Amino acid sequence: MIIQKTIAHMSRGYLLIGAFAIAIAACNNRSSAGIKNEEGNWQLGPFSKVDSVNPVLVPDSNSTFEDPILNKEVRWEAKDVFNPAAIVRHDTVFLLYRAEDKIGKYAGTSRIGLAWSVDGLHFKKNPVPVLFPGNDEQKKFEWEGGCEDPRIVQDENGKYYLMYTAYDGDKARLMVAASENLTHWVKEGHAFEKAFEGKYVKQWSKSGAIVCKYVNGNPIATKIDGKYWMYWGDTNIFLATSTDLINWTPVEEPAGTLKIIFGPRKGKFDSDLVEPGPAAMQTDKGILLLYNSRNVTSKGDTSLREGTYSAAQILFDKNDPAKVIARADQYFITPEKPYEITGQVNEVCFIEGLVQYKGKWLLYYGTADSKIAVTVAAHSR
Repeated sequence: MIIQKTIAHMSRGYLLIGAFAIAIAACNNRSSAGIKNEEGNWQLGPFSKVDSVNPVLVPDSNSTFEDPILNKEVRWEAKDVFNPAAIVRHDTVFLLYRAEDKIGKYAGTSRIGLAWSVDGLHFKKNPVPVLFPGNDEQKKFEWEGGCEDPRIVQDENGKYYLMYTAYDGDKARLMVAASENLTHWVKEGHAFEKAFEGKYVKQWSKSGAIVCKYVNGNPIATKIDGKYWMYWGDTNIFLATSTDLINWTPVEEPAGTLKIIFGPRKGKFDSDLVEPGPAAMQTDKGILLLYNSRNVTSKGDTSLREGTYSAAQILFDKNDPAKVIARADQYFITPEKPYEITGQVNEVCFIEGLVQYKGKWLLYYGTADSKIAVTVAAHSR
């Protein structure tokens, strides 16, 4: 299978229709989970869900894969697809998405699939996953829960780095993989393996969003004070630093505990947990992080259903990634559509993939842990 040959044979008419569809959708769907971009005009958006094509990716029970651990053919994306990373390569949008089979004992084993599009709306899938548990050094972390929830960046030389979650049935662990072409990935191991004598390898960790500059629509990792920075965590948000995008050191308090950068808020939509979305974005206002959150009505927003996942935005000092300078009082996306409300996990919009493509911001998100959708904003920075 040669992806670029497939892309080359997609028609020019299809590309033009897709670009036109984005423009029409953005104009006709302004009421959908938008924000007014107040509070100093630092937020990205407003975003508009593209109802004409959503969901853009759904499960496929016909896709098969020879699993190297089970030594048998499995229908690797038969159950659910969700939580994608996004990147632009050769003027094409690529999604690296989480897919589950129906046979793993932890709600299905997860693997990372690859899909691509020349308009950002209509996708073709690679027939087999590109990152998955195997008989390798990471099997002890990845089997049989799998490889989950990727987030992608590039370095200044164009190499791709994927932060993903390994799940062994007991703990989630934040892992790193690297690639030159998106199809062949080298597993680099646990992100925190070399930090503090490996103490964080034994602890729960996930969801790494690296601070980047978005160049030509793509997140390019950039250093602050001589280091790369990453927001991570799925209860509170923490920080880690690196010099090579592979080996990361969590930021600690003097007492040796993790430094909390920000956390849930009582009485609001993000009352129960917060979790990073796509790569954090350096802007002229500061470092912008789009983040996911969960609500519990007993301590949060009583207008939302129990367990609702919504997404919001927070701004940090451009020279100090730990210093919050602004935080949105309201979410900019929340479950409204049937495919967002009902699924493997109800009431979920979970953002992970952001690119700037053909004059628009395209934000890809998992819906009810079952499908993938897109929401669009005008390109303003």
